[in-house]
This record gives sequence, structure tokens and C-alpha cells, in this order.
Amino acid sequence: MTPPDAVCGASPKKGRNTALTHDQAADIFRRWVAIFQERRKAKRAEAEPIEEQVAEETGAPPNDYRAEILEILRSLPPAGFERLSQRLLREAGFTHVEVTGQSNDGGIDGHGTLMINPLVSFKVLFQCKRYANSVTPSLVRDFRGAMSGRADKGIIITTGTFTAEARREANRDGAPPIELVDSEKLIDMLAHLELGLRPVTTYVVDSGFFDEFAR
Repeated sequence: MTPPDAVCGASPKKGRNTALTHDQAADIFRRWVAIFQERRKAKRAEAEPIEEQVAEETGAPPNDYRAEILEILRSLPPAGFERLSQRLLREAGFTHVEVTGQSNDGGIDGHGTLMINPLVSFKVLFQCKRYANSVTPSLVRDFRGAMSGRADKGIIITTGTFTAEARREANRDGAPPIELVDSEKLIDMLAHLELGLRPVTTYVVDSGFFDEFAR
């Protein structure tokens, strides 16, 4: 894997605490996320033709695992979804990920640390929304207010979606950046990390191979 500092253009700096502006933090984090997204797209592009071919040749319907896993995610209790998000972030490379479980904390469900290089790291707060509908911009603003002065980055993870206004609010210029993980991205991450989803190898009969032996 290419080191995050090489990909993001972050140069090592002396000292244990390296101050970054919100714009710099957002740029580094988005570049890091882009690496994951590109790998995810490449993996999906390789898998989809095989799945379609198997379905066509065997007459079996494509595996609708996404609908099944989404139903499971939405049926989890709130505390269970928080623990799942904790595991997901740990497997994605975050360290010291903890679920706070505190009430009246502005919707903050936990925190963790993302290491960019040995000298630069981000403290990240996350919020879990076990929704079937859309997260609104007001929730994004409330979360940003709760994380003000406490972290460099925020993540909202939901089993639902985000409105267009919520996405604009999350990337508003001059405000601390918030990464949004909707149900589609959440399932992609579970598949990539093989958490609750196991890849399956299948076979299609090549009848032509046996022709020479039938004579």
C-alpha cells in the first residue's frame, strides 16, 4: 500500500504536534479516502462481469446480498450499530477507536485516531445514524457544533442516505470537514474488509472441454 504521506503530499514535520488548517486537514483526508474509493471501484468492476455471466449461464438470479445486509444493519440495536462502526473504523486503519456511549454529548458516539504518518495524526469523532431515511443538514451542523474544538475531523455513518444539502454542509468552505458514509459506502466498506460478507468462488461448466472425450 502506498504510504498516505506520499499519496497526500504531506511532508514530515518536526515536533509531536503538527498544526494544520481545516483546509489542509480536509485535503489530506479526502485524498486518503479517494485511495480507498478507487480500489473499491476497481474491485467492483472486476467482480460484476463474473457475477452477471454466472447468473446468465446458470439461470440463477444475481446475489442480492446488498439488500440482505442492509436489512440486517437497520435491524441492529443502536448500541450494536455503534460497536459495528467501531469495528469498521478499526479494520479501516483507525487506532484507539472507542465508543463513548455518553448521552447529551451532541450526538457524538465515539472517537478514534487516523495516523497519516509517524508525525501527523487526526483525532476523529464519529456519529452513528441507524436510519432508513435521509440525514438532514441540520444534523450535520449539530454534529459539527458538538465536535468544535475537540477533533480535527468528523464522520457520520448511516444506514440511510444524505440529502444534497447535507452533503454541501459537510464540505462547506471554512468549516471543519465531515466525512459522510451512507448505506452504499458502508456496504462497500464491509465487503472490502470482508466484515460480515464472505467472497464466494463459483464455477461454470465448460461443456466444450469434454467434447473430445465424448467421441
